[in-house]
Amino acid sequence: MPPFAETILVVFTLIAIGYGAAAFRVLKPETGDGLSDFVFTIAVPLLLFRTIATATFDHGAPWALWVTYFTAIFVTWSSAHMVIRSGFGRDARSGVVAGVTAGFSNLVLLGIPFMSGVYGEAGLAILSQIVSIHLPVMMAASIILFEWALKRDGAGVASKSVVTLVTGFFRQLISNPLIIGIVAGLLARLSELEIPAIADRVIATLAGVAGPLALFAMGVSLWGYGIRGQVRQALALVSLKLLLMPAVALGMALLLGLPELQAKVAVAAASLPAGVNSWLIASRLGTGQRLASTSMTIGTALAAVSTGLWLLIAETLL
Repeated sequence: MPPFAETILVVFTLIAIGYGAAAFRVLKPETGDGLSDFVFTIAVPLLLFRTIATATFDHGAPWALWVTYFTAIFVTWSSAHMVIRSGFGRDARSGVVAGVTAGFSNLVLLGIPFMSGVYGEAGLAILSQIVSIHLPVMMAASIILFEWALKRDGAGVASKSVVTLVTGFFRQLISNPLIIGIVAGLLARLSELEIPAIADRVIATLAGVAGPLALFAMGVSLWGYGIRGQVRQALALVSLKLLLMPAVALGMALLLGLPELQAKVAVAAASLPAGVNSWLIASRLGTGQRLASTSMTIGTALAAVSTGLWLLIAETLL
């Protein structure tokens, strides 16, 4: 058995336990929401803060890492948009939902505990470099395409000015707990001030529960979303997410000559399924909620196998 197989089993077992707890009503529905809130607003931001503030980054500026990962996003997002619009005759808003669903990996709830388990602190540090710009870039792309799709579909909504769009984007950005954790960690790193011992222990304790709680909360959330129809379309998007995106990331990593661990983290991150962001954006657009929900649920289940295969391929080729 490959050394990372045990981590994959643990990660997806924790998700399954959360799913089962929700399915059999072991927990009250609001308990799952509370766990998710704690993970997103406290545990994960503190984990990102501590990782960025204290980790050793041995590979310099991560430009090649970012080019690798965002090229994979661009190719996959564009392909998903064309498949849904041309192949299934959906509108522009559904195309945006499809692009987000195929290109937006679950780097927080699933990616952080997964990467920490497989590649340790060094892998988590590299993932934090991706996360640091992943959320802002994807938020900006979603907002811009959201406005374009409404106009293209003639949804009857007045176009927003550039100032309104930019102001709204930055308002969302600076109020996001993950961004706050990342920026705080960067400031602590640049200041070179040592975190007091007691404060560091408190932060480490809270951050330490981020991984397992994130996975458990993800399982609870999946029960709430579930498979809502449009299975054929969802399978097309899941295929792009789990097959095309990591393949492009691997190709770019080899082309750019990324250091081995950076390349492996990029491929692993690209191989992860979509998270709840696709459904949230679908809800905001007012279309594609069932498509996003079904894709997220099926993709997470299939990723238990496909992610392991991509890790094997990366171990062989990198």
